[in-house]
Amino acid sequence: MTTTSEIQTPLPQPEAPTRGPALRTLRTLAILAQLTLAVCLFSGVPVSDAVALGGKLLLLALLAAEAYVWLRLRRLGLSRRQAFARLVPERVARYVAHEARILASLVRWVVRRPHGVGEADAVFPHARDQAAMMYGLTFVCVAETVALSFLLARWPVVHAVLLVVDVYTVLFVLGMHAAAVTRPHVLAGGVLRVRQAAHVDIRVPVALIAAVRRETRFTHEKKDGELNLPIGSQTSLTLELTEPVDAPKLLGAPRLVRVIRLHADDPKSLYDAVAQARTASASAPAPAPAPAPQDAD
Repeated sequence: MTTTSEIQTPLPQPEAPTRGPALRTLRTLAILAQLTLAVCLFSGVPVSDAVALGGKLLLLALLAAEAYVWLRLRRLGLSRRQAFARLVPERVARYVAHEARILASLVRWVVRRPHGVGEADAVFPHARDQAAMMYGLTFVCVAETVALSFLLARWPVVHAVLLVVDVYTVLFVLGMHAAAVTRPHVLAGGVLRVRQAAHVDIRVPVALIAAVRRETRFTHEKKDGELNLPIGSQTSLTLELTEPVDAPKLLGAPRLVRVIRLHADDPKSLYDAVAQARTASASAPAPAPAPAPQDAD
């Protein structure tokens, strides 16, 4: 007697909610309302209590909707990172992550804890030649902040808004330099990690490097397939690759490059390390092929 087993089809899993038109509309209205209130306060236009209360309620409604979608995503089994990716647009998330890296670099700079050097075979700093320019720019920003504080003392709202902007500008400029200091180029495990500030972080396998040259350049033309990472307006090494690698832009747009020009405080050390790593990679024995399976007698 032959029995036929029933094929059970799995029940469809509930689809994770995404940013629907209702949430996008609520976001737009809340942002426009907050911007309108800020412009009114900035320009001295009187705002009634009812309008201000309406703006606050709209913002609270947006926060409640975002929290509701977050909880639904978490209950469906998504991790925090996955839920965040569903809830926040990719470009916004990348921009916020970049700003967070800038601020985190300030802390790392103070406590002297470089990023990503724990298992490095060699580390190559590259921020020295931009230090004078960045410190000078920071001084100019601080002087502007102090001057505007005196000039705008009679307009407290305008003074408060511009003070926040100026202080953040000072922190941003220092953070850019701190990111360059705490995120050096790293060679580890046959991979050269090329970095600049907090927005460029490319992993280039040494096996893909067709040629490495020491050449100092102060002018750089934008060309497809080439990436220039000047420090203090100069690059000191050029890498040519056998095949392109992805060097995504700040907001995530892909960018395939086969030529990378970068800078290091000691370009000779970086050149020697890459050349030695290429030689070791080329002379490494190929893995032995797996033995063919033998038929059983």
